[in-house]
Amino acid sequence: MLAPHNVWSAYIAIDDVQTEAPKDELTALVSLIRLVCGIDNELKPYDKVINKNFKNWIFRQHSGDHNRFTAEQLDWLRLIKDHVVSSYHIEVDDLDYTPFDAQGGRGKMYQLFGNDMNEIIDELNEVLAA
Repeated sequence: MLAPHNVWSAYIAIDDVQTEAPKDELTALVSLIRLVCGIDNELKPYDKVINKNFKNWIFRQHSGDHNRFTAEQLDWLRLIKDHVVSSYHIEVDDLDYTPFDAQGGRGKMYQLFGNDMNEIIDELNEVLAA
């Protein structure tokens, strides 16, 4: 009875919220916790929050400097965002595993971002979850 999707459905019925259901139980649970703790003021799927935060972060990075990231770097940043959607956090060690390993792993990310690699990972962890 208290499965996250059931609680989600109850919130939608009680508050007359017009939002789509999250993609999985864990995303629903995180969304519900964020609402109850006051992090979010409305019920919304956490993956949508991450996508919005990512778009805003990319926009800020490119404002004033239209060539901040190359197309290949943007592909990597999207991989990181997708990883955070499903794992809620990323560590440098995660770059040694799927899907990053198929793209060259930690070495490729360092090649693309250089000494900024760790800073970008830390910043995305903070910004995406905000």
